[in-house]
Amino acid sequence: MLSLLRQNTDYALRVMVHLAHSQTNGCISARTLAKEQKISYQFACKILQQLHEAELVDSTMGPKGGYRLSRQAKEISMRQVIEAVQGPVDLNRCLKGLATCPRQPTCPVTEKLSVLQGQIENYLAGITLDQLTVNGQPGREIEKAESDKPLELTDTKGIEHD
Repeated sequence: MLSLLRQNTDYALRVMVHLAHSQTNGCISARTLAKEQKISYQFACKILQQLHEAELVDSTMGPKGGYRLSRQAKEISMRQVIEAVQGPVDLNRCLKGLATCPRQPTCPVTEKLSVLQGQIENYLAGITLDQLTVNGQPGREIEKAESDKPLELTDTKGIEHD
């Protein structure tokens, strides 16, 4: 099975949706986020540190401290969260350039994967945290958005279909 998102990325997305849902309530502690998202406290702290380093969350120290989104939920995309935790979503190392694949200039696979890579990146960039909450509630039906359309390959020249 091809899995583009790692488990820690899934947790990071859930934490960010939780913070988006709670953004008017002030800060939420790492312990509360861990408990409510059913992840270990240590793992939650590691994820929150990565999100903080990527400037997606702000942290506040003290008894009423915790974490909150660094900006509005509509300004943070799924792609930003994914890249903060696991780096770029790369379909194949050949898409990184000649240094990783000397066959790249003549490889027919690279050309097709490059098209798909761009579509995945654009799709993930088009989904914002506010679209993952409906009426401020995570886990409900997602509002229809441009990125909710099925992913379509726009360059299918030379690809046979069933």
